[in-house]
Amino acid sequence: MANSTMTVGNQAPGTGAESIAVEQVSKEYPGGSVALREVSLRVEPGTFVVLLGPSGSGKTTLLRCLAGIERVTSGRIAIGGRTVASEQEHVPPDRRNLSMVFQDYALWPHLRVRENVAFALRRAKLAKPAGQARTQAMLDRVGLGTLADRYPNELSGGEQQRVALARALVAGTGLILCDEPLSNLDADLRERMRVEISALVRESGATAIYITHDQAEAFALADQVGVLQDGRLIQFGRPERVYTEPASPFVARFTGLSGELPVRVVSQAGAGAAVPGTGGVTEVELAGPALLRTCRVRTTSQLAPGSAAILQIRPTGVQLAGTNDGEHHLAGVVADVAFRGRGYEHAIDIAGHSRLTGIFAPARADRGTSVGLRLDPAGCHVFAAGSAAD
Repeated sequence: MANSTMTVGNQAPGTGAESIAVEQVSKEYPGGSVALREVSLRVEPGTFVVLLGPSGSGKTTLLRCLAGIERVTSGRIAIGGRTVASEQEHVPPDRRNLSMVFQDYALWPHLRVRENVAFALRRAKLAKPAGQARTQAMLDRVGLGTLADRYPNELSGGEQQRVALARALVAGTGLILCDEPLSNLDADLRERMRVEISALVRESGATAIYITHDQAEAFALADQVGVLQDGRLIQFGRPERVYTEPASPFVARFTGLSGELPVRVVSQAGAGAAVPGTGGVTEVELAGPALLRTCRVRTTSQLAPGSAAILQIRPTGVQLAGTNDGEHHLAGVVADVAFRGRGYEHAIDIAGHSRLTGIFAPARADRGTSVGLRLDPAGCHVFAAGSAAD
């Protein structure tokens, strides 16, 4: 079941998007292995949610609990206001009005494309002509109308994934679950399929839960992003909020850092008072062995003056500057440079500290060149040093 494309649901096509409520859900396996730890989230109908996290974070387990493939150990899951999972209750997958797409396509090899897609309509009880028309219309929507009579082994990987997507969409279920559906595709095809999935799922009006370990894919797709670590939901919110105000050092690292440096807190604005217009974010002034001068950045943490902290720098939070530019905060040496079409990405070694990577500039700085680096407060985050492992 886990490596297949599954469409389930006993309602007629087009029944509308479903809401989701996950309340204090935990999942423990025999032997004491805990996959989910009191996870809670709410999803409004029609929302595209991406669950992001490394291997072992619990994102696949949460998806399987939503699908009914796994039973929860404790807590409650409701889909469309109806409880489908709790300690006492477990509604089977075929009664949850959902579709599921997995990474391995799992198309029936002995069925033609149109038969694979039509298989998802078996519970809809449509008249045969209506079912055939709906199947052909869906294949046309995913660009496979002319390939309807081919077998799966006659299709490319991208075409097979579109068949799997068509099968998930054709039944008109209110909830679509996607388990890393693009992980088996090459980079160019991944991007094209990402756009197709986003457009088709949103056109369908269904609620979608999509899991990935790729932060760029998550931010490109999501209305809401959830970041999981060791079975816990660490942060849940709009992609922009997760990126600009990460809840922990782990969230900042997993959503893309250039690097991090040890620093010391000089002062914090207003003793924790919010800087106007920043939604509760405060300013902190930092100094450190790698910094040529103090700098001010934004933080959601409360940090005591004189305390040790960790400065986390996004690729968007650092710019190359000339070594004679008195405004730069750091100095380093170019360790590597890569052409990226629109410009160059640099890796910079900071003397006595870690390397900063992904630093973009329109002009190339050659390897071995001494450079200055200017920090942008909007792309920097600071946390107490003791929280650096979180």
